Amino acid sequence: MVGNGRPRGWVGPALSIAARELGGYYRTASGWIILALFVFLCGVVFALSTLQPGAVASMRDVFAVSGWLLLPVAPAITMRLIAEELRSGTIEPLLAAPVSSTALVLGKFGGAAAFLVTLMTPTVAHAVVLFRISEPAPDVGPILAGYVSLLLVGGLYLAIGTFASTLTNNSTLAFMTTFFAILGLLFAGAGAGFVPEVVAEPLRAVAVGPRIGDFSRGVIDTSNVAYFVSGSALFLLLAVCVMEWRRWR
Repeated sequence: MVGNGRPRGWVGPALSIAARELGGYYRTASGWIILALFVFLCGVVFALSTLQPGAVASMRDVFAVSGWLLLPVAPAITMRLIAEELRSGTIEPLLAAPVSSTALVLGKFGGAAAFLVTLMTPTVAHAVVLFRISEPAPDVGPILAGYVSLLLVGGLYLAIGTFASTLTNNSTLAFMTTFFAILGLLFAGAGAGFVPEVVAEPLRAVAVGPRIGDFSRGVIDTSNVAYFVSGSALFLLLAVCVMEWRRWR
C-alpha cells in the first residue's frame, strides 16, 4: 500500500469493477432486452439484404445498421454506470475505498465495453454463413474493417457515455447528454457547410461519418484509428477528472 491508502496498481481493481458491471447487465431485464433487440435487428437486416438471390456477398448493410443502432444502445448501456451510484449514494463507499478514480472509471467503461462486445459476437455467425453459401467467397478485408469500425466507434460512444454519467445523478439526463453528443459528432460534417470556414474546419476534423465511411470500404486508416482511440482516451480522462473532483470536494 502507498501512503494515501490506495493500492499500488489500478489494473486489479479495474478488472474487478468491470466484471461486476458486466454481470450487472445480465442481472437486469434491460440488459437482455438490449441484447435481444440488437441481435434480432441485425439478423433481420442480414436476412433481407444479404440472404437474397443475386445479392452481393457483403456485410456492409449489417455494419451500417449496427452503427446506427449504437446511437441509442451506447447511451442505454452507460447511462447508469455512475449516475445510478450517485443517485443511490453507493458512490460514497467507492470514493472512500482504496480504489483510484482511474480504476473506477476504467472498470466501469471496461464492463460496458465487454457487454458491447457480447452484443456484436452473435453477428459473427452471419459472416460464417456468408462464407459457407457464397461463391466466390466474400472479401475478408471489408468484414474485418467493419468489425474494427464497430469496436472503435462503440468505444468512443461508450467513453462519451461514461463521462456524461459522471456529471449527473439522473440516468435519463445522462442518456440524453450522450445521445445528443453522439448526434453532434455524426452530423458535424454536414453542419460545416453552414458556418464560416474558421469553424467549418474543426467541425470536419471531429466528424465521425467520413471516418466510418472509410472503414465501410475496407480501408483501415491509422489516422482514423488514432482519432477514435484518442477521442475515447480524452473522454475517459475527463471522467477521471470529474471523479477526482467528487472525491476531494
